[in-house]
Amino acid sequence: MKVAVTSKGTLLDSEIDPRFGRAPYILIVDTDTLDFEVVDNSSNANAFKGAGIQAATMVSDKGAEVLMTGYCGPKAFATLEAAGVKVVDDITGKVRDAVKTIKEGKVIYAAGANKEAHW
Repeated sequence: MKVAVTSKGTLLDSEIDPRFGRAPYILIVDTDTLDFEVVDNSSNANAFKGAGIQAATMVSDKGAEVLMTGYCGPKAFATLEAAGVKVVDDITGKVRDAVKTIKEGKVIYAAGANKEAHW
């Protein structure tokens, strides 16, 4: 399974960034092999508005089935949901550890956004 994880760095041992749309990187990780692609999210991170929606579209386009992050706003959540991407929020620690928890089936999928919209 492909999992997208927001990250402060470009390695599996990087810390998870709690911000979805404004995380500097999103790692797309294959849970079976731990092969991963680093996606530079700086264009979204520096966007005036719409960062979450743009990041959600990119995650979907990369084929991720799940997003793991700290916070996901309502517009980004709706975009992910429409694309069939599940969300696991309130994630902290290292990217590698997050991938391990999903592989072990120890996650709870979010039913909705856990962050207010930015206006």
